[in-house]
Amino acid sequence: MRSPVLRQGVRQAARLALGTASALGLARFAYGLLLPAMRDDLQWTLAEAGAMGTANGLGYLVGALATAPVVHRLGAAAAFRWGMALTAVALATTAAGDDYLALLTARAAAGAAGAVVFIAGGVIASRIAARVASGVPITVYFAGTGLGIVFSGATIPALGDQWRLAWVALGVAAAAATLVSWTAARTERDATGSTAGRARVRPLWGTALAYLLFAAGYITYITFLSAYLADRHTPIVQVVAIWTALGLAVVAAPALWSRPTTHWPGTRALATLLGVLAGGAALALAAPAPPVIIASAIAYGATFMSVPAAVTALIRANTPPADWTATLAAFTTLFAVGQTAGPWIAGIVADHTSTEATLAWTAILCAVAALIAATAGRSRHSTATTVRDPASPRQVPEARVQ
Repeated sequence: MRSPVLRQGVRQAARLALGTASALGLARFAYGLLLPAMRDDLQWTLAEAGAMGTANGLGYLVGALATAPVVHRLGAAAAFRWGMALTAVALATTAAGDDYLALLTARAAAGAAGAVVFIAGGVIASRIAARVASGVPITVYFAGTGLGIVFSGATIPALGDQWRLAWVALGVAAAAATLVSWTAARTERDATGSTAGRARVRPLWGTALAYLLFAAGYITYITFLSAYLADRHTPIVQVVAIWTALGLAVVAAPALWSRPTTHWPGTRALATLLGVLAGGAALALAAPAPPVIIASAIAYGATFMSVPAAVTALIRANTPPADWTATLAAFTTLFAVGQTAGPWIAGIVADHTSTEATLAWTAILCAVAALIAATAGRSRHSTATTVRDPASPRQVPEARVQ
């Protein structure tokens, strides 16, 4: 952190991180806190509640498919900015009524706008990382999600069953994040009309499959965590403490994972992250005691947003810069497919069993993803080569995963 250029890049990434705070922390994960109140007020089953997460994931899928053309036409900076503005509007309109179809539409719109923010911001963060010859800006960018989670955890439980007011508050917070991050969304290589590049998924097939399973698994933990706590009549103070601990762990994650994500060869960092995430989810099933749940939330928070950071770093290390947007969009599409199906399927299973099934779902899928990532890294270890980003002459060589 000694270089002035690096410090400048990290400061820019920190403001850019309000994108993940809004698109993920507010537009996606805050719903888990609102689910119990909306479920009780609107008389939903767990499957119907999970379908709201599925709608958000479906919108995210549409947004992921649209991002490459949008970036091609407008540039990454403009795509990020307008995606942020639309995310704020979608959050505020969720409070407009209680019609199920209208709520599904609002959640889908938030997902679509969030995907544009996530991908465009990831491209900008990758370019910042290339400019400063460090992977720190990437992990800082993804850690912004924790700010949104902390804000949600500190405000939503105190509103009790006033879920409409909570959605308005989230919309206002997202609008503020849009204003603060507006000037951070800039890049030296952002001419509109430039080629979007090729999506290079096949060389990273193991990473892609692990990412798909991770997406289907991780989302159920944070979607149904509050429902799991509500079923156990957990006091509001403890709910706030658990969500705050989770969000702060996300913010602290770069200090833990920046170096492994940047310097560990191949998929080792990804496999480790997925393994810890699976263990954290399983820990919540071991005992419903508050200290155990908090420990589970910390383990989850310290790892789950570092998985996209690790995948982004692998894409950056193994594809030409011209292909970053298309490849990141392709991986985000896979991610969206997984998280679209995950909450709905887990909700159906939980309706026939209990909310504990949603945590088990996360633990099992992430454990399998960890094994796939580890196996994919070992299977091609003997043929690994190194790739350098031409914009980063001081970049540490990373193993090419095929």
